[in-house]
Order: sequence, then C-alpha cells, then structure tokens
Amino acid sequence: MAFECQERIEVANDSSNIGERLSEQRAESDLLNSELRIRNGSVEIPSVKLCFQQKKGTLVPSDSKQLLSDKDLSTTHRCSIIDLPQALISEILNCLDPKELGLVSCVSTSLHSLASEHHAWKEFYCERWGLPVVFGARSSGFSDERSWKELFVEREFRSKTFLGRYNIDTLYGHTEAVRTVFLLASAKLIFTSGYDCIVRMWDMEEGLSIAASKPLGCTIRAVAADTKLLVAGGTDGFIHCWKSVDGLRNLFDLTSFQKEKTEFRLWGHEGPITSLALDMANIFSGSWDMSVRVWDRSSMKCIKTLRHSDWVWGLAPHEASIACASGSDVYIWDISSETPLAIIHDVHEGNTYSLARSHSGDFLFTGGEDGGIKMFEIRTYGIETRVVLISQWMPHTGPVYSLSFEFPWLVSASGDGKLALIDVRKLLKTNRRALPKRGSSSTVEPPQRMLHGFGSNLFSVDVGCDRIVCGGEEGIVRIWNFTQALEIERRARALKGMRLENRMRRRKMQMEMNAKSGRPDQCSIAAHKNPISGDRNRAWHTKRRASGKSKA
Repeated sequence: MAFECQERIEVANDSSNIGERLSEQRAESDLLNSELRIRNGSVEIPSVKLCFQQKKGTLVPSDSKQLLSDKDLSTTHRCSIIDLPQALISEILNCLDPKELGLVSCVSTSLHSLASEHHAWKEFYCERWGLPVVFGARSSGFSDERSWKELFVEREFRSKTFLGRYNIDTLYGHTEAVRTVFLLASAKLIFTSGYDCIVRMWDMEEGLSIAASKPLGCTIRAVAADTKLLVAGGTDGFIHCWKSVDGLRNLFDLTSFQKEKTEFRLWGHEGPITSLALDMANIFSGSWDMSVRVWDRSSMKCIKTLRHSDWVWGLAPHEASIACASGSDVYIWDISSETPLAIIHDVHEGNTYSLARSHSGDFLFTGGEDGGIKMFEIRTYGIETRVVLISQWMPHTGPVYSLSFEFPWLVSASGDGKLALIDVRKLLKTNRRALPKRGSSSTVEPPQRMLHGFGSNLFSVDVGCDRIVCGGEEGIVRIWNFTQALEIERRARALKGMRLENRMRRRKMQMEMNAKSGRPDQCSIAAHKNPISGDRNRAWHTKRRASGKSKA
C-alpha cells in the first residue's frame, strides 16, 4: 500500500511565498495523479508520503539519501486517503461492492461516515428491490429516520429467512382450481382467481377473505395490481379493471355493481388473456391471439400491438423493453419502436410457460414444459442486444407454470406439485467495475430448498414480505409464512452479540487486573509459546516421536 514519489520536484524559491505555493500545487497534482492499482477485483489506494521542506521549497522522497535535519523533520507532513478531495474519495468508494464498502466503513471514524453515507447504498438497494414501499409517496425516496445503508443491511438480512422455519396458512373460498395469485406487498393484500370466475381479495397478515367480485363470466387466468389499479384477464378476451377508491382501507371495492367510474372493461384481444403486468404508465396484456397489447393508463386505450408467431404465455416488462414467451421462443421487444431486440429460439423442449425478470432488468428467468428453469443475461452493446445463458436448473418433473423473483430468491411452481427455491445471489452479484462480464455457463445446479407434499398441479406463485403465496388445482390458496424464521434469527444474533460483548468486557477487566498487579497477560504468554504456524504442528509431532522412543 505504501507508495512514494519517484521523482524529486525542484521548485525555485526566491525567499517569497510564490515558491511555496507552487510546491504545494505540484504536490497536490502528484497526489491526484497517483496510480490506483486494481487487483482481483479490489481497489488498492496507495498512500502517498511526501516530505516537504519549507526551507528549500523542495519535495524530497522519503527514500532519498539526502538527510533531513530535525528542523526539517518537524515540518514533514504525511498524507492519507482522507486528505484526498471528497469527489475523488467518492469515486474510489463507488468502485466497491456492498461487502467491501461495509469493510471500509469499519476502518476509522472518518471513513465510517464517508462510507456509511455514500450514495452507492441507495443504488445497491434500488438495484435489488426498487424503492422501499414506505418511501413510495416521497419524491426523493430518502428516509430521515434510517440511512440507505441501514435499509440495505436489514433487507439483506431478511432475504436469508427462506431457509428457516415457516408456517402454512390455508385460504379456502374458491370452488374450483386457482389459476392466478398476486401479492400486493405495499398494501398487504392478496388477489386470487381461477376457474370459478371470481376475483377474491385476502388480508395477507390475517389470512382472511376481505371481498369477492361478482362472477365475471369466464375463467380468469391473470391478475395484476398496484395501489391505483387492479386488472383481471379473462378467457373471453377482456380486461376487467377496478380503480382504487380514495379513503377505502382495502383500496378496491370489488362488490360494486355498474360503477362506471371505478369498474370497467377493456376489449381488444381476440383470444384468452394469459398474462398481465402493470407499470406507472401502461397496462401490458398477453393473449392466445399471438399478440401483446400495450394500454395507456390515462386514456385506457391500446397504443401498441406486438405480434408473435405463437400463443403468448407470459410477459415481463422493464422500463423501455418487454420480454414475451411465445410458444417455445422468447422475444425481447423495444416498446417504443415495436421492434424485437433479440429472439431466443427453442428455449425449452415444448412451450415456455413462465417468465420472471430481475428488478434491474438485466437478468431473465424462464420456465418451460420440460420442467427446466433457465437464467439469461441481457447485454446491450450500443444498438446491439445479446442474450447469454448464465445457468439452468432441472428441479421439477412436471411443467413449470409460474415463476416469481425477489432478490435473491427465484421461486417456481410446477405441475408436479412442488415449489423450488433457488438462491441466485452469486450469479446476480453486483459488478460495479468496468471489467469484462462473465462468460456463459450451462451448468445444472440443484435448488437450495424444495417445498412439496401436494399431489396436484400448482399453477401460480408469488413472493414478497417473507411470504410465498401459491394456488393450484385443489382450489386452495396456501401461504408459506417465514416471519417466524426472521424472529428466531434476530434473537440468535442478539444473543451472539451479548455473548461477544460479555467476553470483551471480561477480557478488558482481566487486562486491567494484570496491569495493576504487574503480571503479564496470560493470553499473550500462551500465544507466544504456541504461535499459530506450521512450527507448532512440527513441535507437537517431534514431542510425540520422542515420547514414543522413550516408551520403546
């Protein structure tokens, strides 16, 4: 880490302050231009050590043979990373990933404040999960109570609960198979529908039915919602919409009849609607009429139509692009120009039934009729878009009907009656440096956890708020609640912290007692006698051989 100036900078000094100012400016220039070394993905910042002689107005390297007097040494200054300009420090910290940035914050109090308040924490959070739900109404998305680092650490901690204990809540109400489920985490609501033609709304926390719509006249295969709009797609080709009601606790009034202002239908598809999605400006619908339609939410009119070569089974929009599953192929469209950016042919053996996408939009997950799951990376090079296979899994023996993703968990529902939980944390690791991206991989990896015990088909799954919601052929909605695992992990961490604190307190008291009595630290003596190195093992083996010879 040590770096020293390799050139001697001579500055003429005519007994005025001009020479001193020039020397200081040259020193700062050398400091700013000091080389940053990047090794194994980490940034090494050389510490610049400059010896400044006010008497002669020169900068002398510390390894120079010229000796400095005591008077000169008294004016010697040492520069560290803290002395760099704030903008340069920010750029250096911007090259680190969350783990490295957290380690930097533990180095010193100065770096702690710089690293903990760095804007990269907001980027890390939004890249994984988007803006926090509690900040949705705020323009800046920043909380006065908790920093972005605290929010990131808490969310990262919560993401590990799916490997712990869980409770299963069973929701009864549908009389036939449940084809679609949707979890609205911001309002803690669950929407379900299926062959009984009724859309039901449930309370996520209590697991109780809140309201049910009138029969819509056909099978409902897709439901999507946000805090402003609820949409349901029927096999008759319509999209049934409910607008939220101001002041209503549960947002939507599903029991209202003939209310044109809050309940209406959109017509345009010529076949059953199989998939729906929402963003802030548009409604996206996919159908067996081999088209995906884009509807403007303000005018409620179809503004774009994307034609495919086969039935559309699923879609996953992200900003200006949308991924669509058509037959066995996957299309990635540019919405504004209505042109395909890339087409992935024969993704699965048979139809590609389900799609999911990371929040950043760079990664795409597909589930197919062959029971396989594949992960692709969407790479953009100027105007060219490439799709690269990253990994694949074969966790199911039946078709994968539904996928849902919340960092870092990919959850799949299959016709074999099982749910697969796959942790893609390592594959989705943020790479903030301008290094070449990873190459493609076709390795088959096992999922981290399987939830099974249901013999019938599972048609739909959604994940959020430490819960997994699933519906299937039985007509029952199940909720896997992992909040118990979260509480257990919190208690375990609290106990671990208390034990560590008590251990450090006892250690400090022992050191104080030894200092007062004049005795050396016993732990230091033991460490000195038994150094942690290969010599210890060699000495132990030597003693053992010696004792064996004496016995013989």
